[in-house]
Amino acid sequence: ARQDPTHKRSEAAMTVEQAAAEAKHEEEEDIEDVGEDGAMDGEAAAAKRKKKKKSKKKSTAENGAACTDENVALQGQIEIESPECNNAEQGDAAGEPGPESKSESQKKREKKKAAAARKKAAEADGSANGQQAAGDASAHLWSTQIRGIQNWGPFPKAEAGGIQQTWPPTVPVLAQFPSGQAPKGMEMEYGDSNRYRTTSAEMRERERLQNISYQEIRTAAECHRQVRKYMQSVMVPGRLMTEICEELEDLNRQLVQENGLKAGIAFPTGCSLNHVAAHWTPNSGDKTVLQYGDVCKVDFGTHVNGRIIDSAWTVHFDPTFDTLAEAVRESTRAGVAAAGIDVRLGDIGEACQEVMESFEVEINGKVYPVKSVRNLNGHSIGPYQIHAGKSVPIVKGGEATRMEEGEVYAIETFGSTGKGYVKEDLECSHYMKNFDVGHIPLRLPRAKQLLSFINKNFDTLAFCRRWIDRAGEEKYLLALRNLCDNGIVQPYPPLVDIKGSYVAQYEHTLILRPTQKEVLSKGDDY
Repeated sequence: ARQDPTHKRSEAAMTVEQAAAEAKHEEEEDIEDVGEDGAMDGEAAAAKRKKKKKSKKKSTAENGAACTDENVALQGQIEIESPECNNAEQGDAAGEPGPESKSESQKKREKKKAAAARKKAAEADGSANGQQAAGDASAHLWSTQIRGIQNWGPFPKAEAGGIQQTWPPTVPVLAQFPSGQAPKGMEMEYGDSNRYRTTSAEMRERERLQNISYQEIRTAAECHRQVRKYMQSVMVPGRLMTEICEELEDLNRQLVQENGLKAGIAFPTGCSLNHVAAHWTPNSGDKTVLQYGDVCKVDFGTHVNGRIIDSAWTVHFDPTFDTLAEAVRESTRAGVAAAGIDVRLGDIGEACQEVMESFEVEINGKVYPVKSVRNLNGHSIGPYQIHAGKSVPIVKGGEATRMEEGEVYAIETFGSTGKGYVKEDLECSHYMKNFDVGHIPLRLPRAKQLLSFINKNFDTLAFCRRWIDRAGEEKYLLALRNLCDNGIVQPYPPLVDIKGSYVAQYEHTLILRPTQKEVLSKGDDY
């Protein structure tokens, strides 16, 4: 209800005048009481005066004096809110509190409750802010000399009961997310005839049935993101490649909580330099140093229960190679965007090549077209199987095989200033036991012993010679060659373009869920 403000002000003025008169009358009565009760002791007189004041307050409250708000009255928007009176000005004029509908004890109780509630909320906010501050520290402390890498935000907030990640990272991913619900990757809707999948109840139910494997692969993906976030901040020119790889692998083992074949590193850390496109990691004793003018491809993997994440990026410090890295990065994005259920693998290759070869790069005054490396491909990934059978070309004209629901793919592209064609060369460092190999009799006892070691520690996951050395194995090269000659273990020598050329690489792992595709390895960096 609303009233005329002029009428309201007149009533309020009368109320103020009446209260002032009553206060004056009360004061006179107090003086008379003191005179009449001169013989009375001070405490009795004070009690008598207090009793009269209480009765006066009660009478005034029952009369329901109207409350006024001078600021609202000036706007002509006075509302009648309640019959309670908060006449503080009257109380100050009379030297005593104004009449109120609530007793002092009620007000005190309410104040205590409000204070307790505020304290509890502040404690909760303090705990949350403390965790957030720990996560934010990584964003403030993170920096990199690597060009083409976007700035990272803070680590994801740990769930209730979890431990917030530190900087440098020391907390395993499952300690941050004890329930196993690690953050999702980048979700993308399917296009064309598969748009219905996003809202289909049947497809959502299919996803629910696969939730455990999704949690495992997302845990591996979160580990990959946190490892590479840290490594991008410490990779600088002048460091030994062996030192960089071992630091990365040790952190990877720590964050994924390496546990035999249940969780660990999926394959050796690739750090191929310049014209070397893939499959190079330093062997023990290698003294190669990362230089300012190098183009280094860092390709490493993590796994949880065989669910593998395979992702790579290019490290360069010289702005000369900005365009080369951009061409490959955009080509990989085009491949990710083109991927989907029922998409032909050859169509993805065509999309990648179209973007890649629209770039040119100038090096030392000479312009080079960026070429897709036509004999390198992306690939499907299976449990404990990095190459699961399907290849994703990065040039047009590939096979017409289609992607299928539930499959996991590594979409990777390589751009080169050389011929755009690689061959095997240099000393081999990567090896992997053949996935479908049966029992093959071995004559050399040392070969049998080495195979037992491989089955226990790597099984069908790729490994390198540094890891065998790390485990304390000695004099194993002849036995390793025997396993390769018998077809039990497959060597993967480095793949190189022509000398003097430069090759860049970017790679992401995605899964074709029933409702959406999810780019599992996507981070803030690329």
